[in-house]
Amino acid sequence: MKIGTPKEVIEGEARVAMTPDSALQLQKLGHDCVIESGAGDKAGFSDADYKAAGVEVVKTAAALWKAADVVAKVRPPQEAEMKRLRKDQTLISFFSPVAQEAEMKAAAKKGATIVAMEMVPRISRAQKMDALSSMANIAGYRAVIEAGNNFGRFFTGQVTAAGKVPPAKVLVVGAGVAGLAAIGTSTSLGAITYAFDVRPEVAEQVESMGAEFVYLDFEDDSQDGSATGGYASVQSDEFREAQLAKFRELAPEMDIVITTALIPNREAPELWTKDMVEAMKPGSVIVDLAAEKGGNCKLTVADEKIVTDNGVTIIGYTDFPSRMATQASTLYATNIRHMMTDLTPEKDGVIVHDMDDDVIRGATIAHAGDVTFPPPPPKVQAIAAAPKKEVAPEPTPEEKRAAEKAAFRKQTVQQVSLLGIGGALLLAVGLVAPASFMQHFIVFVLSVFVGFQVIWNVSHSLHTPLMAVTNAISSIIILGALIQIGSSSVLITILAAAAIFMAAINIFGGFLVTRRMLAMFQKS
Repeated sequence: MKIGTPKEVIEGEARVAMTPDSALQLQKLGHDCVIESGAGDKAGFSDADYKAAGVEVVKTAAALWKAADVVAKVRPPQEAEMKRLRKDQTLISFFSPVAQEAEMKAAAKKGATIVAMEMVPRISRAQKMDALSSMANIAGYRAVIEAGNNFGRFFTGQVTAAGKVPPAKVLVVGAGVAGLAAIGTSTSLGAITYAFDVRPEVAEQVESMGAEFVYLDFEDDSQDGSATGGYASVQSDEFREAQLAKFRELAPEMDIVITTALIPNREAPELWTKDMVEAMKPGSVIVDLAAEKGGNCKLTVADEKIVTDNGVTIIGYTDFPSRMATQASTLYATNIRHMMTDLTPEKDGVIVHDMDDDVIRGATIAHAGDVTFPPPPPKVQAIAAAPKKEVAPEPTPEEKRAAEKAAFRKQTVQQVSLLGIGGALLLAVGLVAPASFMQHFIVFVLSVFVGFQVIWNVSHSLHTPLMAVTNAISSIIILGALIQIGSSSVLITILAAAAIFMAAINIFGGFLVTRRMLAMFQKS
């Protein structure tokens, strides 16, 4: 098969669906590659780069569509491109099946196959083909960079000779792939970062990245915010009101707000209202990553940057991945290449469109003359919400004191019992052993008891540093053992030799472990 990539026709789109590196990998699958001249220029890939990778370069889009059996694109095809699509040809690109229903039906009527990259199911095996996540990751990162470019202060707090600079406060609404990328970038720049999501199971991820998760004072077991595939779902009116109330409370404090909330095949939910924008401080910035779907902010204008009357900048760009065209093209081309790997199981250049495969079936919206959207649920369960844990009620002060007393009594009984058993054993040994032996034996038993009590109460995380101290103690044991090894008693000599042997292991092993631990904190 011949795989071709045309130049993107939408104004301002700089990405390309095939890179020289991905073309080399596609050729290993047995395919030939063809590209329209200049298709990769804006992404930093010249025609010469493609020719060096063995890719055929054609001059026009018409020639490209005529030559290719599989056409790989970034943006959904425009009217002129749909007219060029022919029977038995496969188109792989972003393709909104709801917004472009007429085009989808027309392609099916022609007998063409359409693979929509945003329809790849979110299951573990399909992560390498998840173009939405690849682009969302870039968009989240770029959103913070754009916010910083329009924000008149540092992200991180500083204390300088000229005065103290407070850190910026950033709120990220939606903790999906884009939201987590924005959180990671914001925290790494030193901002105080807050994040909200309707899915409570992502709170741990947010907090692990150094941000603070915003919880709602709202309890409703039916509103866990998760839908199949890990996407957010539509919420109840009561939940929405509680959500908006929390945002109104946060709006005056936030310097930067980044909204990323989307619901599959729906318009973006309105989460940041006009009165919230008016409550924000002059110089604040809102970056709306949902602008292409209508925007999470009421005042967002798609593809524009506006400044409100109270000095708040609202950025509604829809081309964040395209603003990092080289990186975005590399990731997207890799997603396409992995899709082609699944479509070419024998690596012989022959496409096998297996509609029993969860990933291929889920992403295919038109095939063999039929519209195949929407797909059935995948056989393998997608990302699921974590089961809710029942939280035990907080004990009262009286219950805490009672529990502490019971634990103290239990510990006391255990210690008294151990002392009693130890005393009885010492008495039994003392009745048969000579007095000289008993002097050493009593010291040994007391050392074991004291050492046990000391070490047992030390936190496990401190056991490794404690090795350095025990090394010194072991050295004292060796000195004592060396004194006793020349004893006339055979038993004492054997015990002294064993003490020297075991203490030597402890010393050398302890220093080795301690050295390895310290090496972990050394800069290479």
